[in-house]
Amino acid sequence: MSDVLPDESARFVRVAGPQPDEILEEMDEYAEENGFPHVGPEVGGWLALLARTVDARRVFEFGSGYGYSAYWFARELPADGEVVLTEHDPDELDMARVYMDRGGFSDLATYEAGDALEAIERHDGPFDVVLVDLRKDQYPDAFDAVREKVAPGGVIVADNAMTAGPIQFEKLLELQEGGDPDDVNEHTRGIAAYLDAVRAAPEFETAVMPIGEGISVSHKERR
Repeated sequence: MSDVLPDESARFVRVAGPQPDEILEEMDEYAEENGFPHVGPEVGGWLALLARTVDARRVFEFGSGYGYSAYWFARELPADGEVVLTEHDPDELDMARVYMDRGGFSDLATYEAGDALEAIERHDGPFDVVLVDLRKDQYPDAFDAVREKVAPGGVIVADNAMTAGPIQFEKLLELQEGGDPDDVNEHTRGIAAYLDAVRAAPEFETAVMPIGEGISVSHKERR
């Protein structure tokens, strides 16, 4: 994972923030041993804090992998809360079930196998927190699909807002500054288009936080 923070700064954020339990530590070890991309404890702690800050009851994830971010969210939800996990890979979704069950969160979890953009159509809002972490060129479509389903006062968090394996950071920066660089790949253009869309949406206020691979946090105004 190409974190945007220097190692020592990332370590500081990790030790100063919310702490993972034994199951999350096991999930971190799995990611490291298998080269599995996940948000990591620095971002996980922020996801938990954001959920607590908005008194989240319902969470929707566009892309859940093996349940790492969902587990962080679940720790902050009330007993009648819900986190909807979506994942193309059935083996990863099965792993998520196991981890969520072991953490005591099985009653909070709803699992959707397949396309997250199709899954969101089967779920009514409002959602207090939405995590966008699917294929980068699909980020704008995810925003369009969930925009009206975010609760007033809720947040949309997008992972990989600054970097990831295929993202061309210098070209992304140039796009954000109003430039028009050549040979921009679809992943970079997807992130740029997403950031443009959330910043242009009058009901959202957006900022990017340089932790993990960068997260964009968009807060929906309270009516």
